[in-house]
Amino acid sequence: MLPLHLAAYTLTSALGAGLAPTLDALRHQRSGVQAMRWETVDLDTCLGAVAGLDSYALRADLGAFDCRNNRLAQLGLEQDGFAAAVRAAITCHGQDRVGVFLGTSTSGILSAELAYRQRDPGTGHFTGSLDYRHTHNSYSVADFVRSYFGLEGPAFVVSTACSSSAKVFGNAQRMMACGLIDAAIVGGVDSLCLTTLYGFNSLQLVSRRPCRPFDAERDGISIGEAAAFVLLERADSPPAGAIVVSGIGESSDAHHMSSPHPQGLGARQAMQAALDMAGLLPAQIGYINLHGTATPSNDASEDKAVSGLFGTATPCSSTKGHTGHTLGAAGGIEAIICALALQHGLAPGGCGTEQLDPDLKSRYLLANIELPLQHALSNSFGFGGSNCSLVLSKVAA
Repeated sequence: MLPLHLAAYTLTSALGAGLAPTLDALRHQRSGVQAMRWETVDLDTCLGAVAGLDSYALRADLGAFDCRNNRLAQLGLEQDGFAAAVRAAITCHGQDRVGVFLGTSTSGILSAELAYRQRDPGTGHFTGSLDYRHTHNSYSVADFVRSYFGLEGPAFVVSTACSSSAKVFGNAQRMMACGLIDAAIVGGVDSLCLTTLYGFNSLQLVSRRPCRPFDAERDGISIGEAAAFVLLERADSPPAGAIVVSGIGESSDAHHMSSPHPQGLGARQAMQAALDMAGLLPAQIGYINLHGTATPSNDASEDKAVSGLFGTATPCSSTKGHTGHTLGAAGGIEAIICALALQHGLAPGGCGTEQLDPDLKSRYLLANIELPLQHALSNSFGFGGSNCSLVLSKVAA
């Protein structure tokens, strides 16, 4: 695989808008997950919500796309000079040579949930406005980003639950290998909605307190929202210090609709495939960002896969204690966190975890460690056994 250069990247989550507040939160092991009331949710839980979205306004010419998810997308696009970097890439490559491949799980479903509250009690007809195509539709967020930049290249959305915005890196890589595009905007956007919160609660997977990955008393996830964007370009000769995607591994074990394979077989296949593509041995990975959802079965399954392949010495942690589980955006934001780890020589300790589960064997970090990193791996595992692992590397001098 020809490495793909992360020419620009940005993320917005409950930790704040842009890379700076994210890095600061990682350095200080600060969580954005907190007990709060949101919308009409009547659950005793904690959320990783992005502040200010209710009053945030879309660009006037994009008003048809107005929903929480697309507001979050625009807020994310306008951080860290990302939009300017994309426009420079468009000037260089052309409007039809930049692809848009994004992940989401629920898109703008909140807009439909709100519309259902406004039905006529007699007829059941909607009385408010609902533009399904531009809001609720899964493709909406890619359509929005494409319209935001006036792009004419290929665009689509991947919705494979929590692996969605990791798998799009593979889509971009294959599109470039086929010669269809020269650059791509990848990542994911997922926002809070009632369907997600009540759905995961019905599965008894939602914790009442901020989630505690790999903790002996872990009892479920904390749901968050986020937007992650990466501008990928071909990396024929990236400069020293550049961050590249060097390996992508995907698998589909289809063990169960909502439970991971108990031995982590699909997860291990994805990690091995990513290593193989990067041409690396397990010992060369300096840090692993775990999927680490803080559910009992998920963490146990991933631990078996990680310790079985990497042993028990490789530093690893889950950053879902910082951001909450952002579902379709998780793969994207955690890939960017790996990029920050490589850039700053920081393996972040997990947030919220108090007492490690003694049955788990991986070297889970409870505190930050600073060390020179050249290769990091990010895991994203979705419902139905849809697994994706990414290897990110820092180009040596």
